[in-house]
Amino acid sequence: MTKPESKPVSASRTTITELMIPAYANFGGKIHGGILLSLMDKAAYACASKHAGHYCVTVSVDNVDFRLPVEVGDLVSMQASVNYVGRTSLVIGIRVTAENVKTGEIKHTNTSYFTMVAKQEDGTLAEVPCLQLETREDVRRFLESIKRKELKNLYRQELNNAKTNLQIEDELHKLQGERCLVGEIPKI
Repeated sequence: MTKPESKPVSASRTTITELMIPAYANFGGKIHGGILLSLMDKAAYACASKHAGHYCVTVSVDNVDFRLPVEVGDLVSMQASVNYVGRTSLVIGIRVTAENVKTGEIKHTNTSYFTMVAKQEDGTLAEVPCLQLETREDVRRFLESIKRKELKNLYRQELNNAKTNLQIEDELHKLQGERCLVGEIPKI
């Protein structure tokens, strides 16, 4: 039996840094979340493709919480690394920081996880190399990715069960105190 091809985490680590210009700002003068998502997607693609040796596409994005605003003039860095690999998929962890070049202040604005899949030229899924975990941090991230995957599957199952078994009349009490108005609900 041959040993599967593998690559170390460090081989595909990627950082993309971009200056935030006024054209990226919203009406409040802060950088649009969509601009940041686009930059994160680019970093995820670059990192995943370096590891996979194939074209990669985004399948899902988890935990996009914008913790702090990004300002015009900030240097924003997307630090991406492969946290987990499956047979054809990769989870790319991205840490976003914004640096105020005048003050030197660096703030952590976002951490997110992109699930990517590798594609062959004909569009079919491509197998990706195993991941060589080099540090304790690499092992922690791999294990956390497994846990996130388990929780995501449990959430999906629970939501599907809720949709299938939802009895509106039995659940109406949950709307008390919520900011909604309910009209007459027709009986089935």
